[in-house]
Amino acid sequence: MNTDLHLVMHAIAIRKHGAAEDIAAIASVPLARTAELLASAVAGGRVLEANGRYLLSPAGQLILASEYSRFCDGLRANAAFVAAYERFERINVDLKQLITDWQTLELGGKRVPNDHSDRDYDQRIVDRLGDLHERFEPVLKALVGGAPRLKVYQKKLLAALDKAENGETAAVSDARSDSYHTVWFELHEDLLRLMGRQREE
Repeated sequence: MNTDLHLVMHAIAIRKHGAAEDIAAIASVPLARTAELLASAVAGGRVLEANGRYLLSPAGQLILASEYSRFCDGLRANAAFVAAYERFERINVDLKQLITDWQTLELGGKRVPNDHSDRDYDQRIVDRLGDLHERFEPVLKALVGGAPRLKVYQKKLLAALDKAENGETAAVSDARSDSYHTVWFELHEDLLRLMGRQREE
């Protein structure tokens, strides 16, 4: 498998049912080249396509998994990148708690869904998100230093944070858009695959 094809298949694994534009952005492969590789991969049975959106076939998943060690050995042996990844995982614990606090709140001793009617409560969570992002920035810079392709997440996280700080509640955790949580989740999936790790439930 060539490097561009590996990156495109890797991006499909992260952005399941993604459009060509999304896949090209994550793969850091030009859109025209991505479209060419997608057509070839669909024809070869590695990728499935429906209404302009793409998913790895079972065979494609096996092929991709078998190629990670070859394409990622350098990163997995890069002490600075591994250290940054480990710091990411520690901050990830805090992000998960923050999202739980955003999606629910305590009422009468019970956790109930947050209807976002309490703006002061929401603002405190957004302030915490800003603090978390500030703490994460040097870690993300180190990750991008090892894998420049990850810069796409750097831009998207900052854009989502800006929207959240300007009062767009969907920018925190909406699953249907590039919210902070959605982009973070994709970055986590990307890193897990690069490192050959499994997501902890």
